Amino acid sequence: CIFVLMNDSKYIGLRNKLVAELKSKGISDKKVLGAIGIVPRHLFLDPVFRDKFAYEDSAFPIGEGQTISQPYTVAFQTELLNVSKGSKVLEIGTGSGYQTAVLCELGVKVHSIERQKNLFNSAKLFLNQNGYRAQLYFGDGFKGKPAFAPFDGIIVTCGAPYVPEDLKFQLKVGGRMVIPVGDKDVQQMKVISRLNNDDFKTQTYGDFKFVPMLKNINN
Repeated sequence: CIFVLMNDSKYIGLRNKLVAELKSKGISDKKVLGAIGIVPRHLFLDPVFRDKFAYEDSAFPIGEGQTISQPYTVAFQTELLNVSKGSKVLEIGTGSGYQTAVLCELGVKVHSIERQKNLFNSAKLFLNQNGYRAQLYFGDGFKGKPAFAPFDGIIVTCGAPYVPEDLKFQLKVGGRMVIPVGDKDVQQMKVISRLNNDDFKTQTYGDFKFVPMLKNINN
């Protein structure tokens, strides 16, 4: 992807510094680190906040009660997803589009659902303008996108109160879903792997805090 707007050496340096920080925190997948090092996170923030907050390893508000995820969390979830170029992935919670862009840089075919109309509109415009060819949908993430299933991977970027059954059964056999599950105060990162048509394996990878997953909307 080619970026002209404000993609100067200052921001390249800040991205390199962020990548080094993520490596020090245990992110080891070179392709994931490479994608983080390419995606211009500063463009996903309001210009007023870019210089100070864009490449800090922390979440940041983006309106509608939502945040752009902490880079470590994006890298950690992407690493757990363990998909390769050409994989088909369903993302629940487009938000700013930052996680979407990271997946696109990995060569993944992304289908992404957003519940907040304003965020959906802004993310779709931004991603299209900057060369990221994801398929974006406004709708209920709990339902997934059965018309495009099965998926090699599903990544949920908001805190779910439980694991939606509809999503589990949209995984390919051998596919995996990365999803933070818990109440509004804290969630546990789960990786759910589909072993066969009926059986799944669940692994847990520590505590995180996400904005809540929303439902009850028509697709």
